[in-house]
Amino acid sequence: MANIIHIDDASADTAMMKSILSSAGHSVTSYNDPTGVEEKVAAARPNLILLDVVMPQRNGYDVLRALKRNAATKDIPVILVSSKSEETDVRWGLRQGAADYITKPYNPQGVLSKIQPHVG
Repeated sequence: MANIIHIDDASADTAMMKSILSSAGHSVTSYNDPTGVEEKVAAARPNLILLDVVMPQRNGYDVLRALKRNAATKDIPVILVSSKSEETDVRWGLRQGAADYITKPYNPQGVLSKIQPHVG
């Protein structure tokens, strides 16, 4: 179905998201370090990016803004995935250019319903 890149520093979240997406027939590439991920995304040209917000090296907002400034990646939809679940956090993420926002903890149905409009 869709080629999806998932970026999250927590390996448990990476494994869970990969399981959810793979079981729905999607191809998933995961990265645990956001450093230099823009080049990897530009080369892979995924249909969708799932991006954690809270990461130690770089936060997801920084990565999102860099992806949206890059001509090769600016049109790839990005869904933020975060434990930051206040309404102001969600609004801020959408204002930064995210297509949608998934709050942790999440469940398979919630994830799949959020990605569906972006992967067809």
